[in-house]
Amino acid sequence: MICDGNKLRILFKNSPLLPNSSLLLLVSWLGMGLLMGGCGSLPKESAEAQQDRRGVSGQADGATPVDVAIARKDGLQQSLQLTGNTEPFRTVSLRSQIQGQLLALNVDVGDVVSQGQIVGQVDDTLLRTALNQAEAELAALKSEVARANAQVSNARVEVERTRLEVAQALADAERQDKLFKQGAIAQQAAQQARTNAQTAVQALRAAQEQVRTEQEAVAAAKGRLTAQQALVAEAKERLSYAKLTSPIAGAVLEKVTEPGNLLQPGNEVLKIGDFSRVKVRVEVSELELANIQVGQSVQVRLDAFPNNTYVGNVARISPAADSTVRLGLVPVEIVIPNNGAKIGSGLLARVNFAEQGQERVVVPLTAIQTEGGNNQNPNSKTESDQSKVFVVKREQGKTTVATRPVKLGKSNDGNVEIISGLQPGEEYVVRSGKPLKEGDAVRLSILSEKSEATTTGK
Repeated sequence: MICDGNKLRILFKNSPLLPNSSLLLLVSWLGMGLLMGGCGSLPKESAEAQQDRRGVSGQADGATPVDVAIARKDGLQQSLQLTGNTEPFRTVSLRSQIQGQLLALNVDVGDVVSQGQIVGQVDDTLLRTALNQAEAELAALKSEVARANAQVSNARVEVERTRLEVAQALADAERQDKLFKQGAIAQQAAQQARTNAQTAVQALRAAQEQVRTEQEAVAAAKGRLTAQQALVAEAKERLSYAKLTSPIAGAVLEKVTEPGNLLQPGNEVLKIGDFSRVKVRVEVSELELANIQVGQSVQVRLDAFPNNTYVGNVARISPAADSTVRLGLVPVEIVIPNNGAKIGSGLLARVNFAEQGQERVVVPLTAIQTEGGNNQNPNSKTESDQSKVFVVKREQGKTTVATRPVKLGKSNDGNVEIISGLQPGEEYVVRSGKPLKEGDAVRLSILSEKSEATTTGK
């Protein structure tokens, strides 16, 4: 059906039955109806032709619409995400060091304890008795040492007395010998004086020997005293074991026994966890192990605290892989801070091993072209592949593109590193409406980034 308003107007104008004003009104009504009915159903070929004509008129200048971006440096991250569970930084077992009945246990699971805090009591009756006996023996040995010292003092006094007697006897013997030579006394008197002097000398030697004997007795008594002092200290130490104290600051993880039970040396009483820091254990495939090293920084997120991100470090990499699976899994431990001790044990942790590389120019993979003009996957290119990008050139008011060979680096998450060929700040084509070639005229789409040169040049 053909809709032509001019023909309708001529048809009704030649009719003698209608006045001019009515004729015009009728033509208008009929024209509107025909436009809404017949004219709305244009053939498909006509609509496509009109669309093609609009496209041609929109691109009358021959410029191809392109999305343009500005080259910038960035760090391309290779991420490995694994899940694990939180554990205390260390777990310590509180064990009894003595035999006895557990009389009291002052803490329960979940309680926070400090280092040195008394958490339980073991019966110490026998230990106190042993300590009293040791202290009594120590007192007796102290008295023995005091008596031995007194005897040494007496022996030394005796030595001094006999030394004086020796000196007097020697002087008398010398005087009697002179008198005998002068004939004033008989030989027997002089001989008696010499005998007395010899006797005094022997008495001095005996007194000196007695001093040495008494000193040895004192040394022996002091040795026994020292040994007994050690026994007393040991008894006191064993008595202190009756009070169960926490070896670390942390939280009680488990009660192994209850008051009333008989403990033997080495029996476990409590398990205490150190939550000053938290450890996360994950299992890493042996294929990824080369990208992980001790001290590496990682990001950890906990489902229990979804709004927080924790930065930890790889503390240990196990030297042995799990041989029960075909692909060996290696245990890796990560340590994260636990400010306020909010993080507990057994929480699900998501560990992100983000490998931050050197900052280079990073572009989307869609910007990379091959010799054939198609986008490529850098991971599958061969040595003969020549990658390129189209850079935007502005000369004499015209915007064109030029091909630029580039050397590609690592790729990840739809982006690729440009090692060489593209400098920061240059404009490049991310995608275009049709394949481009050297020198093609282009026009920037509304999605394009505007450089400072472009905005100031307008």
